[in-house]
Amino acid sequence: MGADGTGGRGAHRRRRDDLAPHLLRGAAAALVATVLVTAFYVVTSRDGDAGVQDRQEQAAPRAIGTPFASLVDEIGISRDNSAANVDLDGAGHSLSSQALAAAGWTPGREVVLLGTELELPDYAPGRPDHVVSDGQLLRLDEDRYGSLTFLATATRTGGAGGGPAVHGTGRVVYTDGTEQEFVLSVPDWVEGPAGDAALSLPYANSAGIGGPSPTLGSVRLYARSVPVDPAREVSHVVLPRVDGDGGRLHLFSVDGRPSSGWTGSWARATSGYLEVGPWQDQTLRLSVRTTAGGHVARIRLDNTFAAEPVTVGAASLALQGDAAGTRGAAVPLTFDGRADTVIPAGGQVFSDPVEILLPPHTDVLVSFHLPELVTAAPVHYAAVDTNYSSEPGSGDQTLDTTGAPFTGRVAQWPFLTGIEVADGPGAILAFGDSLTDGTRSTRDAHSRWPDVLSTRLAAQPGVLNPGVLNAGVAGNHVVTDGYPGEGVSTNPSGVAMVHRVQRDVFAQSGVETVVVFAGINDLRWGTSPDAVISGLGQIARLAEARGVRVFVATLGPCGGERRCTPEVEQARQQVNAYLRTQIGDPASPFDGVWDFDAVLRDPADPARLLPAYDSGDHIHPGDAGLRALAESVDLQQLVGG
Repeated sequence: MGADGTGGRGAHRRRRDDLAPHLLRGAAAALVATVLVTAFYVVTSRDGDAGVQDRQEQAAPRAIGTPFASLVDEIGISRDNSAANVDLDGAGHSLSSQALAAAGWTPGREVVLLGTELELPDYAPGRPDHVVSDGQLLRLDEDRYGSLTFLATATRTGGAGGGPAVHGTGRVVYTDGTEQEFVLSVPDWVEGPAGDAALSLPYANSAGIGGPSPTLGSVRLYARSVPVDPAREVSHVVLPRVDGDGGRLHLFSVDGRPSSGWTGSWARATSGYLEVGPWQDQTLRLSVRTTAGGHVARIRLDNTFAAEPVTVGAASLALQGDAAGTRGAAVPLTFDGRADTVIPAGGQVFSDPVEILLPPHTDVLVSFHLPELVTAAPVHYAAVDTNYSSEPGSGDQTLDTTGAPFTGRVAQWPFLTGIEVADGPGAILAFGDSLTDGTRSTRDAHSRWPDVLSTRLAAQPGVLNPGVLNAGVAGNHVVTDGYPGEGVSTNPSGVAMVHRVQRDVFAQSGVETVVVFAGINDLRWGTSPDAVISGLGQIARLAEARGVRVFVATLGPCGGERRCTPEVEQARQQVNAYLRTQIGDPASPFDGVWDFDAVLRDPADPARLLPAYDSGDHIHPGDAGLRALAESVDLQQLVGG
């Protein structure tokens, strides 16, 4: 990855080699239930070309297939106002090369999506830029991965947009004689959800008018990950074939994400793309608290939901002293060896690993300089910790130790989404809404229930101190978007959990367990209990397919809150009754059910919070209620003991 958030293949290999000494945890855990074990590679021939591929598989299982760049044979990207007849969707529409470049997705560069470095096609005029997936044999650069990531979009034959996602079935073929079947589902490039997209472009080109289409609207590219068993060597990948529904899967890049040995120590999910600042030539200093500790660390910056790239001039990591002051020197960070980096729209960057002692449960300051004007940014809105900014025009203050330049306050966490440590013991991720995010908990007290849970785990003798990551988003729903997923918005309640699960859960480093605690906002805003139950099950099945343990919590009471009507209470009881039926059910997609409702409710009035736990708004627990949630968790069940 280059200093601009992209980079060459050489950088990609160097990053992997640097991490080779780190531990490879959970090797067998990622093997999904769809593995088909065979003694020989025998594939049913679908046509003449498939027959050639079948013979190739049988002849050379360890060195077959074609690199992705050599498979690319279709053109779907055109220049604005070009007379070329470029047709992606069968109706004369194509992606705009100018719109891609404006987002920082320049030809031949790399963009990091879902933690995977993906090489973009070299989309010069008249040059092929993608492949329509149809059973081709793909050879990858390396032989061991934790997952595969596809940069793709989907269209319907004849340009008939809309309808469900396009599904294709492919296979990962291992050198030991096993195969893993997978289904790749990609939404339609026009009608698919923006909240689930890697990149939304404001328009597409139309060959009929030789320029931007006045009617099609915004179009989208999606990143999709497929779990791979890191304990086995990959021979090749059979790209998905679409079941004959008139759909096409357009693949613009494919690569693997290695099991790197990193563990998340702190994380927050992007909840929206909001007006900020404006910030220009000033430094932001953000406060975070570690969970897992380590001696080697890196940070992750994301430009989720953005339409344009953002430049980071410098960054640092330091232990927090008093307020914005540091305890000791700030450690400068680099990005592929450079102090500065550019994060493409929708992309992310990881800093290079640095040696720094980060004990568990330690307050840390992450600083980064924004040299150019920033008027909107991806943020985690409900920051209950105090963050700081220097004055506009004050320049790079990332190495300041006094805290004196940081006279401003920042109410959110912009750009920063994670701190990771090398060789950690794995991570637990809390996935939910404001009750997980910590709304109405005491500022700077780290009293959210995941914070207290992490402290409990650290105090247990004989239990490793895992990362406990907080992916709660205030106002979030399980199945309905709050923030629409594109454009500057005043709604910071995030996209639906079913839309953000790949980015905020499965792309996090080292996650082995997820706890899902959400659904009350769906019910308060009219979503049916059946839809909530279905969404929770969808998240659980995705986790199961990746070897991630998943626990679910019953919904707490909210009687007395304005939207918690008797109808909402009835729906809440329906969801909770279903979840309780999953306790001990061997067919359940959940590894366990935690009865948070029983912890929080008032025995004298079970539709309401216990008064001692009520923060005052009748839906959010205060510090005492959040502590009670964390203390109710069976730690041996949680850590698999």
